Amino acid sequence: METADPDTTPPARPNDKETKEVGPPLGVLPPGEPQLALELLVHGVGGATPEEMLGDPRVRRITGDDTAACYRRTEDADAEARPGAYRGEPVREAYCWSNLTSGNSARALWLILVPFMVANLAHWMRPAAPPEHRAQRIYDVLVRILALTLTVLLAAAACEVALDLTAWQCAGTAVCADGKSWLGFLSPANSGWWSAPGRRLALASVLPLLVIGLLWWLSHRTWSAYESASPPPRDPGTSRDTPAHQRTVLGLHGFWYGRRLVARLRAAHATAGVLTIAAALRSATAELDRKRGDTFLGVSGQVLTALVVLLAAVTLVIVWRTARSEAAPDDQSDRLVVRALPHASLGLLAVVAVHAAWARPGAHSYGPLPGAAAFGAIAVFQSVVVLALAVCAWFLQRAARGEARSALNGMGGPAVALLACAVGGVLSGGVAQRFADWMDGGATPGQAHAPVPGPPVLLSWQASVIPALLVVVAAVAVLAAVRVLIVRRQVAKNVPGLYDPRERPDARRTQRIAGTIARAGLTDAAPVLVAAVAVVTLVLGAGAVAGAWLTNLAPGRATEGAPPVVHAAAETAESLGSWLMSAGVILLLTMGRRAYRDHSARRTIGILWDVGTFWPRAAHPFAPPCYAERAVPDLTWRMATWTERFDGRLVISGHSQGSVLAAAAVWQLDLVTRSRVALLTYGSPLERLYGRWFPAYFGPAVLAGLHREMDDWRNLWRFTDPIGGPIRLPTDDGRSVDQGPLRDPLAFGRTLQNPLPAQILGHGDYQADPAFGAVRAELVARLGPGLPLQRPRPPQGSSGRSSA
Repeated sequence: METADPDTTPPARPNDKETKEVGPPLGVLPPGEPQLALELLVHGVGGATPEEMLGDPRVRRITGDDTAACYRRTEDADAEARPGAYRGEPVREAYCWSNLTSGNSARALWLILVPFMVANLAHWMRPAAPPEHRAQRIYDVLVRILALTLTVLLAAAACEVALDLTAWQCAGTAVCADGKSWLGFLSPANSGWWSAPGRRLALASVLPLLVIGLLWWLSHRTWSAYESASPPPRDPGTSRDTPAHQRTVLGLHGFWYGRRLVARLRAAHATAGVLTIAAALRSATAELDRKRGDTFLGVSGQVLTALVVLLAAVTLVIVWRTARSEAAPDDQSDRLVVRALPHASLGLLAVVAVHAAWARPGAHSYGPLPGAAAFGAIAVFQSVVVLALAVCAWFLQRAARGEARSALNGMGGPAVALLACAVGGVLSGGVAQRFADWMDGGATPGQAHAPVPGPPVLLSWQASVIPALLVVVAAVAVLAAVRVLIVRRQVAKNVPGLYDPRERPDARRTQRIAGTIARAGLTDAAPVLVAAVAVVTLVLGAGAVAGAWLTNLAPGRATEGAPPVVHAAAETAESLGSWLMSAGVILLLTMGRRAYRDHSARRTIGILWDVGTFWPRAAHPFAPPCYAERAVPDLTWRMATWTERFDGRLVISGHSQGSVLAAAAVWQLDLVTRSRVALLTYGSPLERLYGRWFPAYFGPAVLAGLHREMDDWRNLWRFTDPIGGPIRLPTDDGRSVDQGPLRDPLAFGRTLQNPLPAQILGHGDYQADPAFGAVRAELVARLGPGLPLQRPRPPQGSSGRSSA
């Protein structure tokens, strides 16, 4: 690889911010000097400070900014200028990326975007079928359409609160509006200009519009701040030598840079949200005009309805035709029609609002807002899309080979997509239920004595099935606890045999170690919980929709003529489910508020995004931003430029989620540089989590290809680790990538060397194990002090792998 000199080459993109390096001048080592080795450390979930990673309170930033940067000990800042001081030992450098996920207190408020994040994950959970399989395109389209329905559901929930419950029901009912001074100017009792139903709705539509605008702004802002890092340049003569059928998707040059795709989806989803508001206004005013028989308003309203349908069709076509372009960075500007689509929808909404505010003498609002059945239509459509997605995933799984450990046998994507819809329904229904309870002064919405009809009946039915779902979750939890007890009893028999027989057996110590191992194994049982919740959610959701449509009454009222036991159970489920649905929303808001004030809580919530936001926003543009689109280019730039400048040896060392970032960054290197890099992972979820849930990107064949194209790879793991595990890959010379399982704790009892009980480390502090230093030294020695200088550049078409 011939990387351009960063001091003489302009930035890849004009908007990129330049970072001043604190280090030696560019160049190569003087002739005859010992060759330097670099160990690039990457921390895992939860983050770590550079002082903790390097074990020294005095550190200096080498390159980067306050968001993500590389650090060294102060005494190692000029290591390249004196390589003789590091004979046999690599220079340690820490890449800290924790501020990408947990450094900003506003991140905690993104908890309400969980459904969008989960739907985006479903896009990446496809089975490992060949890329040319026809079902691949269908799978992508179905996930994007499902993600679009979640935006429509959010906009519909905002309209339910603002338009239906507030402007239509409460403001139009004297009993409800009485005592609420902020609704006084909307009440028909005051006969003010805003008291007309259409004008109340037009004014209330500002609230859902602000919600959509906020999501659009967050998506645009986070892209510019975190996801616009360009990949390093590649020399075509050395970087694209791999045949097309052997290329890994994660190694494509544009995988971590998809500007146009996010922009297209952002425009489409913003348009869909605005059109949902316009449709809610039209559904109400169309009913008023039909009853009044106003020809002018009726005809003009039909024209507006046709325009809403037309723009909705255009939006759907854009989502349908939008696909990721990963072969090269997708940094082009989009077509004018896509950029103009949100403005066109805003203009149409303004005209619809004027039409709704037009004088309609004698018009009044009563009952629920027309169009409440849209929630049922959305739920049914989402169920159909999920079932189609499952059929598509089944065909892809049949075409996949060697993916026996895939989670749910390839059905992970459809199951997760269904859970995204369920969480979206719970959040939207919870907000509507709690708001209705607050508006009607404590009466139960939907009952005969309630001041207002309340939210749509479907939301009450969906709330009623939540207790049954929680019973299933509790049953699975009980089975998991029983499994832990059984496994602990089995493992306890073998624990003493792992240690020096001269150490005195300790039954309590043995049970503690065995219990840690048993609990760590629960990670492998996660697919069972996901499958159980997904199946029960689908069945109960279908029952809720059927009950709402057949009775058009809340469960309590629908069972008034049933036996007392059935009626009591229905009322109990309805009330309990309503509170549980609302409690979910309140819990998220409380966690966000606490995280805003408490740094430790903010860091804990940030861990959620470390796992959920690794993947680019390929399905939903309003999902939390992808930190890997900044971290992976950072690591790739650092490895490529350091090996080019100093022609040295490099070991990238990743813990937990950092191992995933490290592997993704190695994939982005050209083949020549990749063959000069060794990978050390520990506590790594590469196979245990990512390989099972994302087999198309981290399956056995993909990981084997990564090891084949780099110099070497070693992985450390423990039985007590609930996250990391073995990679399960053999090497060409018969040695395994995996080194382990490591003993944890290092000592069973008290000895002369360990007078105090050794701690059970689990997922942390792998560097404390002597095996860590030994494996790292082996990788550095395998690279060899002169090997990279002696390795010739391969001709075009060669793999670039060393024959050492």
